[in-house]
Amino acid sequence: MDVLIHILVALHIIGIASLLGGFLTQMKAMGQGTARFVPAMLHGALAMLVTGVLLVGLNQADDQPVDNIKIGVKLALLIVILGLVYVKRDEETVEKPLFALVGALTTANVFIAVLWT
Repeated sequence: MDVLIHILVALHIIGIASLLGGFLTQMKAMGQGTARFVPAMLHGALAMLVTGVLLVGLNQADDQPVDNIKIGVKLALLIVILGLVYVKRDEETVEKPLFALVGALTTANVFIAVLWT
């Protein structure tokens, strides 16, 4: 079970890297007002959702402690991110404040994961 949990953690990190990396690659375009949500951002958010749900389930099945409030906050942020990226994925450009919001929520999700103990 530990090996599976570690693999899912690695895939979860790859998902966040894809989401945040997609955002960072569009930073210059955001300054010019031509930023868009790239497919890597959608795939990263989906990977985070799937692996996160599986991690919570496996940790609870393994009788590991799970902070349900922390997980709920992270899930709420991820659902907002995923909703925004999914709805606006086909648009040629995304408004600067909306694009910045996705980056801010993604960064907040990382800090919650690391700092909330």
